[in-house]
Amino acid sequence: MTNIEDKDWSRSEGDSWDIVSSVGFTALGVAAARAVENREADPLVRDPYAEHFVRAAGEPHLIGLLDSSEPKPPNPGTAPRHIGLRSKFFDEFFINATNSGCKQAVILAAGLDVRAHRLPWPAGTKVFELDQPQVLEFKDRVLAEHDATPTSDRREIAVDLRDDWPAALLAAGFDPEVPTAWSAEGLIIYLPSAAQDLLFERVVALSAPGSQVAVEATRGARISPNGARCRRSTPTRAIRCPRSTSPRFSTTRSAPMSRSGWRRGDGRFRGHTLSNWQPPTGWRSRSCPRT
Repeated sequence: MTNIEDKDWSRSEGDSWDIVSSVGFTALGVAAARAVENREADPLVRDPYAEHFVRAAGEPHLIGLLDSSEPKPPNPGTAPRHIGLRSKFFDEFFINATNSGCKQAVILAAGLDVRAHRLPWPAGTKVFELDQPQVLEFKDRVLAEHDATPTSDRREIAVDLRDDWPAALLAAGFDPEVPTAWSAEGLIIYLPSAAQDLLFERVVALSAPGSQVAVEATRGARISPNGARCRRSTPTRAIRCPRSTSPRFSTTRSAPMSRSGWRRGDGRFRGHTLSNWQPPTGWRSRSCPRT
């Protein structure tokens, strides 16, 4: 069976969209994992467009994954179940946050996820999707081909998160005086330490009281430019490598955020946590709304 984990998921300076490497393959790989999960009898995440993205890109490695008749391994560290759990966690985060007063949602590095189309957003919710221009162009083309209609007020922002994305966000109609639900899903591990700090500082600066943030994180690992596992000086903002073992999701508090009035919640969405969605495997969840 072709494995998503066999590819290099790391970022490099100045990289851009490519369907067989770097950012492009990362987005497609995650979409392929969601497509496999979507085929389950009782999937953790329902994404009717994930397979369309993979087949539209025509990448043989991932098409082979979809066409394989072998069953998906039960280990949550493997890509399909890992992505299913991750997607479920962030889906529940957004549903909970936007039904608790957050009128805006910002998805940093949105990739090929279609939450703006598949989640039951409260009426009038603005959903801002930030990612590379080529990623969003490809995404929009495939969605248009399948007559996809958003369930939110979707705003696309074509920008590299290493650039001045706050300015682009504000220009797209983001209101920093309105409580916001933020997500950094499958993102932090690809950023160097300084870029991680800057990202959180910008989120803090743009967040009104009542805002919430969800971050995929683990202690002590990130992907270096050559794809190797390495240590960081500030482990609470590190994130697990898709190749690593003992997976763990959390919505975690960063140093810049804890200094700015954010507090940690219990990660319980509609009475559930990750442990309710899969067998016991050491996964934990927490949330960090801003007071």
